[in-house]
Amino acid sequence: MSAAAMPTRQMVAYGALGFPLAFAALPLYVHVPNLYADSVGLPLALVGAVLLLTRFADALIDPLLGQWSDRLGNRRRLILIALPLLGLGLAALLAPPADGGTTWLVLTLALTFIGFSLATINYHAWGAEIGETPQERVRVTAAREMFALGGVVVAAALPSLLAKDVATAMQHLGWVFIPILALAALATFAGAPPANAAAGTTQQGLPLSAVFADPRFRRLLTVLAVGGIASAIPATLVLFFIADVLQLQEWQGLFLVIYFVCGGLALPGWVALARRYGKVRTWLASMVLAIASFVWAFLLGPGDGLAFALICAASGAALGAELALPPALLADLLADGRRKGRAAAGAGAYFGVWNFVNKFNLALAAGIALPLVALFGYKVGAGDTANQGLFALAATYALLPAAIKVVSLLLLWRWQHHFEGRTS
Repeated sequence: MSAAAMPTRQMVAYGALGFPLAFAALPLYVHVPNLYADSVGLPLALVGAVLLLTRFADALIDPLLGQWSDRLGNRRRLILIALPLLGLGLAALLAPPADGGTTWLVLTLALTFIGFSLATINYHAWGAEIGETPQERVRVTAAREMFALGGVVVAAALPSLLAKDVATAMQHLGWVFIPILALAALATFAGAPPANAAAGTTQQGLPLSAVFADPRFRRLLTVLAVGGIASAIPATLVLFFIADVLQLQEWQGLFLVIYFVCGGLALPGWVALARRYGKVRTWLASMVLAIASFVWAFLLGPGDGLAFALICAASGAALGAELALPPALLADLLADGRRKGRAAAGAGAYFGVWNFVNKFNLALAAGIALPLVALFGYKVGAGDTANQGLFALAATYALLPAAIKVVSLLLLWRWQHHFEGRTS
């Protein structure tokens, strides 16, 4: 299919599955610790250890799942296998029985992670394979991420509407997820275009060593990894920052909604800028916006709700570019490899490694940020604005990500010639 001929309705159909996949990620990564420690009564340290081990195993298996997916070659079939595992696994995970303990947590986490990872890898690889031109690929990615941001917003808002207590709300959320997943999957499979023939053929399986041997991919992955840590640190600390530095805990939900909604609203603008100035320059501009937002946040104090709302809007807008442009650049690299007859057509292996880095960033950010603020004396619920711990929290939340994002920006600036002209 010609890239210019792809109708908007097909783009929308492809993007629809991004809604439930992002919807599932929020309770999976945010609500499960509180659910099993508070409602089930497992020791917090035990819950943390189980989550750490299962998340690490989940991240490690992604490159292997990607390589295996390339060998089988049928993205739709693999997603169809994965979605029931995800739906049933998440529903069971969020509705533990009265005597549910560590075994239930481990088994349901394993089932959910396998379904989520297999579906996500092949869904993203499918998106990389349905277009031939750089501009179409960025539009496909933007459509997917627009739906994903919508899924996060709805998943964040629903629990308080479904029930007052956490256990009941999570149980209802799990069962609501199943029809949402089914409807979105139906829309995607009925209306999304098939992969290009050259990209959709069964691969012999690209060795992971060959993935890392691709110098352009290594550079892009390095920029993603460094920038991803910068984004994951404030995500880990934002609720603490709002509650203890701004002292506006009751506004937490509003700030998160502003952040994700602005990310979605900004996506069409970033796509237009990428069309005019190229993906790399547009990504660089979004990094500058993110850095400025981080630095401004460090200057805030108690009651600065309006200023932080503006920061959420600006950093959320920057998020839109971070979600859409790097995967589109990866899709361009894969398309360039296909045109040159290289083994780079194994999109699953590439996206498996890509997913591993994204998941590892979340674990690494928590491993850096939480011990660091604790080391400098931060305690949850501290109210003294002169407290050294609160200063450490603000600096770790805002200045550390800004510094890391500067490194990411400089790397992308240095390596931009490896992408411009062919992938921008």
